[in-house]
Amino acid sequence: MKEMVGVVITRVAIGFPLHGGDVRAPSAVFDQIFEVFLLLGTAVGVVVVAYTMYHALKYRDDGGTDPYADKVERPEMGEMPTGGAGGRKVFYSFSISAIIVVSLIAWTYSQLLYIEQGPDPAQTDALEIDVEGYRFGWDFVYPNGHTTNTLYVPQDRVVRLQVTSTDVFHNFGIPELRVKTDAVPGQYTSAWFTANETGTYAAKCYELCGSGHSLMTTDVVVMPQDEYEEWYAETEGTNETKSGGNETGGADHQIAPATAGGVPA
Repeated sequence: MKEMVGVVITRVAIGFPLHGGDVRAPSAVFDQIFEVFLLLGTAVGVVVVAYTMYHALKYRDDGGTDPYADKVERPEMGEMPTGGAGGRKVFYSFSISAIIVVSLIAWTYSQLLYIEQGPDPAQTDALEIDVEGYRFGWDFVYPNGHTTNTLYVPQDRVVRLQVTSTDVFHNFGIPELRVKTDAVPGQYTSAWFTANETGTYAAKCYELCGSGHSLMTTDVVVMPQDEYEEWYAETEGTNETKSGGNETGGADHQIAPATAGGVPA
């Protein structure tokens, strides 16, 4: 019975792709990791400080008689202390700490693995866009061949990027959406994201690539689904690139070599 239910659920999931808004965005995953580490670190800090202050006050020397003189045997100078319940406190503390740390590492790895692999392609109606970096700009090539210097994407839809470079090493990143991947000449790297809010975000290059590196930025425009579809329908056979070397973008950009101190990079 359980196997039949599983098969039915799988077929329904494949037949009805998940909406982008139903997919955990990379930004939400990284925010959750930060919050877990912050809360756990704060809790550990509070416990450690409270435990230390309690014992510092309880066993402080107030100048009077030792209330524990007849209960414990104080070691003399040079002697190793005895007792301590056979080290059970140390064993328990190390065991609990190890369990917490290993569990945290395993959970974090599972979250980062989700970021690395992305949602199941069979359950997402993803938009595939090729990204080409060059000194000093970006070209975005859509499935219909349309090329633009500004990245337009629909709201609440998974966007998969195939990123490469036409000249030197670059690194494409959208900090607000927690997206970042290398742009390597002759190779493609992949990244994905989904934007839950409309607006204009900034995409930047995070790999030093020449004198114009700091200017290698572009806009990422997140549009409502209907507006995006209307815009996309009007792009057939047109380009919107405005680089100095090539009006159609792609691998034919003619960009002068970057220089550092008069020497070509």
